[in-house]
Amino acid sequence: MTIAADSAAVSKSDSQRRIANRLKRARGQLNAVIEAVESGADCRTVVNQLAAVSSALDRAGFAVISTAMRDCATDPEGAADGDKLDFDELEKLFLSLS
Repeated sequence: MTIAADSAAVSKSDSQRRIANRLKRARGQLNAVIEAVESGADCRTVVNQLAAVSSALDRAGFAVISTAMRDCATDPEGAADGDKLDFDELEKLFLSLS
């Protein structure tokens, strides 16, 4: 593996770790929403917590797409055939989050 490929693998691993951490935080926030609903919390509290979950999931989704775009731009031939995304597919994924 070349130094550039080695660096890309570390970067991808780091990106995956950060995305997983975002999703774990979102899971924790969703658990808080469920607890709030089950305990009869007021509407304002539930909606504020739902907004936080929604934002966390959106950020995770954008991070996934950003990572894929970066990987595609820096090493368009490096992904396995089943993993390749062209820019049209990336755009479609990006827009699905909006």
